[in-house]
Amino acid sequence: MNIEAIKSHRKTIILITLLTGFFILAYLPVWKRLITTWLNSDDYSHGFFIIPISIYVVWRKKEILNNFKPSLSWWGLPFVIFSILLYLFAHYTEILTLVSFSMVLLFSAMIIYFYGLRMFRELLFPLAFLLFMIPIPAQIYSQMTIPLQLLVTKISVWFTALLGIPIFREGNIIHLPDRTIQVVQACSGLRSMISILPIGAILGYLTLQPNLLKSILFLFGVPTAILVNIIRVVLLVLSFYYFKFDLTTGTIHTVFGVVIFILSLVIIFFAGGTLSKWDRPLQKN
Repeated sequence: MNIEAIKSHRKTIILITLLTGFFILAYLPVWKRLITTWLNSDDYSHGFFIIPISIYVVWRKKEILNNFKPSLSWWGLPFVIFSILLYLFAHYTEILTLVSFSMVLLFSAMIIYFYGLRMFRELLFPLAFLLFMIPIPAQIYSQMTIPLQLLVTKISVWFTALLGIPIFREGNIIHLPDRTIQVVQACSGLRSMISILPIGAILGYLTLQPNLLKSILFLFGVPTAILVNIIRVVLLVLSFYYFKFDLTTGTIHTVFGVVIFILSLVIIFFAGGTLSKWDRPLQKN
């Protein structure tokens, strides 16, 4: 390595160190807010697992990544600048979701700038997977929850009526002869969806090869979340109507929720196993 190459390498290392320091300092408040959200919200408690999973995916690629050496790519500079401007805008307008998004975007831009597009393509999945740790904006969450609540309620009432149970619905309120049940946000399917989608994404990435099958398994998390919550509501109605057993309160409610989540995992893993049967034929084609 000649003197000019050594100087260039040192400059790159210094620049990486400076930008890394800036990155840590600027986004420290963001990490504090994210961790607080993960600790206090049942919807986003899975956030603690997102970074370790992304790191594991990167570790699996260590032999490929070792071949990449620091080499400035000016394609990444506009994205670095845009990410910083986005952070400043989101910070001063207090759009917390956008601040977190700018962090992932800046990290991606720095990889492009220092190592090029080829390395970015290798790390695209673990970088995109980091987005699952970012909470959905409250306004969007509310707008998504209401239609899902109504959908789950309608289908649950329709199914239980087929079983001969006297039941009728008012919005997301279910009326039985001596009981009224409200389908709350937790039963809308959105909370389950937020947890199931990253599971489907990483399962597809690790077990399937064609991108088509990976996408199908990932998107299958949406109907799965809706289905398991319909099952949840139907079981709530059946248990109370036939046995006068209330599954909506106390420890039994928590256990019931865990059982429903395990059911969703079983469905996703079964779907992954089914899709794997088409894995090799698609690869051959």
